[in-house]
Amino acid sequence: MTAERAAFYRAGLRRAVAAGRDVLAGGGSALDAVTASVCALEDDPLFNAGRGAVFTRAGTQEIGDGASEFCRAARLDFADRDYFFTEARWQALAETLKQEAAGRADGDEARRHGTVGAVACDRAGNLAAATSTGGMTGKLPGRVGDSPIIGAGTYADNATCAVSATGHGEFFIRYAVAHEIAARIAHGGRTLSAAAESVVAELGRVGGSGGLVAVDRAGALALPFNCAGMYRGYAKDDGIVYTAIYDEDFAPA
Repeated sequence: MTAERAAFYRAGLRRAVAAGRDVLAGGGSALDAVTASVCALEDDPLFNAGRGAVFTRAGTQEIGDGASEFCRAARLDFADRDYFFTEARWQALAETLKQEAAGRADGDEARRHGTVGAVACDRAGNLAAATSTGGMTGKLPGRVGDSPIIGAGTYADNATCAVSATGHGEFFIRYAVAHEIAARIAHGGRTLSAAAESVVAELGRVGGSGGLVAVDRAGALALPFNCAGMYRGYAKDDGIVYTAIYDEDFAPA
């Protein structure tokens, strides 16, 4: 990571947070806000979702046939294949395949995964979460991770919290991470921060690399992670966008 590259990531985070913030500031719903933020991240080639998504082992970026048919029926716009290509992701696939062929995979799952997501609480007190990902570099075609599984990588309940996770999906599925946080709030009387931090720490102890963003019905935030860093940002009532990458204090974007 260089200072120049970090600035690009912070700018992307700022655009995404601002997109959701502007929806909420205009009286929009939490669902529309997280949709706007995630769409902004999907359009940014720096992040592993949509444009800039990682490649499968077959050298493709994929959406399931059923999902594609649904999108066509809804008359959503489709981009050409070249739109999704980035040289950095192509080189990452080449390096992963090279390491595996040589029998020396580095075991750093954090290098391979990445997800974009957003959570929001609107003026009516409604919570929403949205998550999108290209998956893991070199994954087998057809693999499904935690992002589309409600209760694993994505969850929202007005009674507790909204959660969007990123990391090694199989672990997040196995431990139903997003729902586990909500359950600790609902049944254990834990605060959002305590619930989220304890779940992410426990996940790390069993080998699950990643993190999450979460908000509760009172507007409290939690953004814990157990890996080297996590691109993250937020905005509250004052509208100021704050961003961070590593374990540093948040700074105005």
